[in-house]
Amino acid sequence: MIHTSDWHLGRAFHQVGLQHAQSAFLDQLVEVVRSESVDAVLVSGDIYDRALPAPETVQLLSEAVERLIDAGATVVLSSGNHDSAIRLGFASRLLERSGLHIRTDIGDIGRPVVVGDVAIHPLPYLEPSLAAGPLGTSERTHAGALRAAMARVRASLDSGSHRRSVVMAHAFVTGGATSDSERDIAVGGVAAVPPDVFAGVDYAALGHLHGRQQVSGTVRYSGSPVAMSFSEASHTKGSWLVDLSGDTPVADFVAAPVERPLMLLRGTLDELLADRRHTAAESAWCQVTLTDPIRPLGAMERLRVRFPHTLDLSFAPSGSVTTMSAYAASLTERSDLDVCCDFLAHVRGGHGADEAERVLLAQAVEGARLGRSARDGEGGTSNRVSGAA
Repeated sequence: MIHTSDWHLGRAFHQVGLQHAQSAFLDQLVEVVRSESVDAVLVSGDIYDRALPAPETVQLLSEAVERLIDAGATVVLSSGNHDSAIRLGFASRLLERSGLHIRTDIGDIGRPVVVGDVAIHPLPYLEPSLAAGPLGTSERTHAGALRAAMARVRASLDSGSHRRSVVMAHAFVTGGATSDSERDIAVGGVAAVPPDVFAGVDYAALGHLHGRQQVSGTVRYSGSPVAMSFSEASHTKGSWLVDLSGDTPVADFVAAPVERPLMLLRGTLDELLADRRHTAAESAWCQVTLTDPIRPLGAMERLRVRFPHTLDLSFAPSGSVTTMSAYAASLTERSDLDVCCDFLAHVRGGHGADEAERVLLAQAVEGARLGRSARDGEGGTSNRVSGAA
């Protein structure tokens, strides 16, 4: 089987759509199903990025599922915290007849998807405040909800005769490493779930955390197939290819295609523009931190000449930055225009107004004075612009 999760179809990365990269991953997934004769594709939650996906996003999922089933795999989807359980689960019982199993309902917990001699138990995302009552537990935490769900799973396994068992879940399991692109699920109860909640099953296919990782011998996260934050720059994205035919499960990681890598750059603007060591970043999505003592003008535009795919720019000046005295203390000594120019230098890290900007500010100050005089009938007198601000 293939264990994957957190497709987040419809997601954008710093306002850049990811659908092309997600489509490339789905193309590869279909090819792996064919080449490896995969029996089942498991997607452990967060199929969509939001509860109301765009039409083209729904179409992408529809086509992907059809291609995977045509390639010979049973497809099992479980809902995550980003999905609308009701919308994702529409017509799920009917779709089971064609090889697509979508599990979003608490009432289906304990009813396995059987593939060969393997019982697969997909658990939808369980919000404790909503799931505790239907699951018959008073423990309104993620661990409590999953323990109650696993009790139903174990009861089903005890009554069955399947050789292997798999559980799919969408949760934060203790020992997993987080990244910046995951939505916090702590609201509604304690978030952390100990890995021993899944004791007794041959493989736990987890979703929610976006980095691939093995929490214990049988508990794994596949991570998201596409990077969604610069905190994932060091991740290798992909899916687990799991063989359950032997005495113990064997999992091999299949790396996903990378449409554009992520790079983190740090230094002064001149250093970054000249250093040949950054050649690889010219084709990457870039997050740049500039360390110039004074913030350079037009920094983003200048960076994008060499690094056209720069998406995020921040400033961490090295050394001391020219400090301004408190505005209130200098009002009696400086004109309205000087105060405006001081403010401009302050917000630009010490880079003051040039001559053209000073002329523009002078026109604005004078226009404000005349406008206020005409409105208030002050006969040409005015309050200080700085004082009014």
